[in-house]
Amino acid sequence: MPSNYRSFRKSVPWLILFLETVFIILFYFLFPHYNDFITNISYTDFQDVNIMVIFGFGFFLAFLKRYSFSSTGFNLLIIVLGVQCSILMEGLLFPKETKERDPKIITMAAVSMTAVAISSGAVLGKTNPLQLIVMTVVEIIIFHVSRWINKQFLQIQDNISMKHVHLFGAYFGLAVSSRFSEPSPRSEKNASTPKSDLLSMLGTLFLWVFWPSFNSVLADRDKTKAIYNTYFALAVSAVTAFTLSVLTTKDGKFRMTHVHSAALAGGVTVCYTAESIDYPWIAMILGLLASVITILGSFCLQRCLNPALKIHDASGVHFTFGLPGLLGAVAQVVLSVIKKWTVSPSLGYMVMIYISDFCLTISVALITGFITGLILNFKLLKIIPVSQYFEDQFYWEFPHLAVGF
Repeated sequence: MPSNYRSFRKSVPWLILFLETVFIILFYFLFPHYNDFITNISYTDFQDVNIMVIFGFGFFLAFLKRYSFSSTGFNLLIIVLGVQCSILMEGLLFPKETKERDPKIITMAAVSMTAVAISSGAVLGKTNPLQLIVMTVVEIIIFHVSRWINKQFLQIQDNISMKHVHLFGAYFGLAVSSRFSEPSPRSEKNASTPKSDLLSMLGTLFLWVFWPSFNSVLADRDKTKAIYNTYFALAVSAVTAFTLSVLTTKDGKFRMTHVHSAALAGGVTVCYTAESIDYPWIAMILGLLASVITILGSFCLQRCLNPALKIHDASGVHFTFGLPGLLGAVAQVVLSVIKKWTVSPSLGYMVMIYISDFCLTISVALITGFITGLILNFKLLKIIPVSQYFEDQFYWEFPHLAVGF
């Protein structure tokens, strides 16, 4: 164990310092002065998104009984590094928009970190800080490259390509997770306690409360409509989660894991159409369907698909974010067809573009995620053995455990 500790000590701090040095140098050349890339910023929007990705996802992933320090701490580390990387990628790939002094650049950078937070949930407890940092930088770069491809070749608007953040994060994380060993079914560390479940539910509440702001930030025109539709979808998905939880459990009681995941599904699904839905009942139906897909998906995926594909989805990101995101992308196509059935002469072309858009995003996420998983398993990046998965004590000080040494 001492040799492993020295390896951790000699690698992680120096990688962080190296990346920060690179970021500072790139900021010096790309953004030498604030006047080069910002005007007034809506601090309320930025604050809400920031709380979501740091507080919300930090606590949301803190359900493992011996990994809560790492869940919240590592989440903060990758978010603050990733936001800097995201702003730099915006400057490199979208220089025109940046030079026009987009006031939302830091807010959108925080939004893009949702993909990293979701992906980290898929490999929760199995990756060390070194691997998480590398995964964060690679994923942010690939996510923005994917957006650039969508814009250049499919003429997709920036705000629409950013809405793929849930899809990209979920399937990138699943692909990375496929390259990591599955924990033993008998492992006591890969489990939660009532206290850790309560902490994780607190994260769900943070995400639930601020999700309307998140979707309104991505709205290009009608932010008020986006807030209303998101709230209605979230409300119905939460109600449906409680209903289905009672109906699907053997003892007829509420199950915290159902509410923990399905309560957010409506916000994920309606993200694509939040500003374009003209009737609240449509948003409510989408929230209901999203919750149903999440709970039924958790049952089917965990028992059938994941074992067959040898994927250990540590936090259930597939049925919490992946499937609802896929439903939202399909709903966008269907609602666009209904809305423009008689007024758009090029309806078929538009449908093809929309479908190509999210299919390309998922394909890029899966392929690059698989390659990233292979890279993360290089011996150079490994610090802990499988026996140390889901364990805080290797990374954090616990003074009360040092008494007597």
